[in-house]
Amino acid sequence: MSSLLQRMRARFEAWLGSPPRRGAPGPAPGQAAAAALPAQPLACASVVIPALNEAARIASVVRYALADPATAEVVVVDDSSIDDTAELARAAGARVITSTMLGKGTSMQDGVAAAASELLVFLDGDLAGLREGIVSDLCRPLLSGEADFVKARFGRGGGRVTELTAKPMLKVFFPELAHFSQPLGGIIAGRRSLLQSLPFEEGYGVDIGLLIDAHRAGAKLAEVDIGSLEHDSQPLLDLTVMANEVSRVIYARAKAAGRLHVEQITAMYETQRHATASFEYILSRRRGRTKLALLDMDGTITTGRFALELARATGREDALLALLDGGKAAAAGLSIDAATRSQGIAAVFRFVHRREFERVAHASEIRPGAIEFVNRLKRAGFMVGVVSDSYFVAAEIVRRRVFADFALAHPLQFDSDVCSGELRLNPAFMPMDGTQGEDAAMLCKSHVIRRFRADDQPPPVQEVWALGDNLNDLAMLKLADRGFAIDPKSPELAKLPGVQVVASFDELSALLPQPLAAAA
Repeated sequence: MSSLLQRMRARFEAWLGSPPRRGAPGPAPGQAAAAALPAQPLACASVVIPALNEAARIASVVRYALADPATAEVVVVDDSSIDDTAELARAAGARVITSTMLGKGTSMQDGVAAAASELLVFLDGDLAGLREGIVSDLCRPLLSGEADFVKARFGRGGGRVTELTAKPMLKVFFPELAHFSQPLGGIIAGRRSLLQSLPFEEGYGVDIGLLIDAHRAGAKLAEVDIGSLEHDSQPLLDLTVMANEVSRVIYARAKAAGRLHVEQITAMYETQRHATASFEYILSRRRGRTKLALLDMDGTITTGRFALELARATGREDALLALLDGGKAAAAGLSIDAATRSQGIAAVFRFVHRREFERVAHASEIRPGAIEFVNRLKRAGFMVGVVSDSYFVAAEIVRRRVFADFALAHPLQFDSDVCSGELRLNPAFMPMDGTQGEDAAMLCKSHVIRRFRADDQPPPVQEVWALGDNLNDLAMLKLADRGFAIDPKSPELAKLPGVQVVASFDELSALLPQPLAAAA
């Protein structure tokens, strides 16, 4: 431990009172941090802010950092900005240095070298909406000895590169780090002695590289929830560069750790496919839309049932009918819950190649008028989704065939593109915490509506349409603001108050506003 950190600990102990005698009983488990440290860390950390052309927000970020009692100094590392970043940061109270070379990694490394404190906190120069005390919160695990390296957790999930590239790759190559919510986030705290020993990547891979390298160096890692914040989003072209850079860094670390194998790369691609089926990823694409339309797949968008069509194509029809409603189990009076039945049906398709799933999904007959209806919904401002009790591998293809925005279904596991028979139930169909009554135990499409309505990102969802054809759609239709049953397979749907029975997508399209061109 450095002399600076020892002096800080001595000051904290003096603030609390006399330390316990050697050999005296220590605090109970779980109380060590509270007993060893004051409720509020005092000036102990250098806050480092790498910045390039951040004149719009840099002064407010500097003032925010200086207002935190844990901040001993703020160092802004200017990457040769061509705006007033350096002048505004200096006027706000920061010590400003110029980086030795263009690039965030070099700027962060220059900040480590320039910092006066043993504890460092990195903030981005474009942040807004920060709650009070984040610097203190990030420092506490370091001061208590619980961690050497701390990542911030904020908001409900990461962006597209995080969800579709970084997290799937971590799950395969470094599963022990897969629980970190924002592995690419630039809000980090760590011991200077540790950070000095780590390499700093250039570009977008620096933050994930530090996380993996700190772990491989044997450092204790922690994650601290800092609430929500505002952050400038990256342009689409930059996201491609970011994804490539993040992939390169993780591959390099996996190779260095002896974890890079062909089988793992195949598994990574499968994990990335599953990520596109996650509700968190779909929420990130809502983009302020307040109207939602959920369309059932089997018997609604398509005229047939995917699992049955696949079973016929692969010679598994008898095995499937024993599990489907109306099959042998129902005839024998056996009750099979939705989750068990779904798992059982998935096992029927063990050893079927992915290409066969995709071929059947491409060949499934689309109900007339479906594509035009989806187009009209999108023109009217709806976010349109395909929801299915079937498999994501099929629902995603049907989604693309009708030009919908997203698909929600259950991901099947494929090993080397061959179905393992294992099904991962999509959490979007499961009850949310606090769901009451019989709904709390249901695996049901209605929970998708509840999750959209619970989304705390403004503006809230204000209108939900739902369309289905059978009893498994009943709860979803009841919960929607407007529920429609198309060519219903059960008379129960026609009897449901508030649910409108329609014969075709053309009839549904007539309920939507006419396109401006047609009206003219």
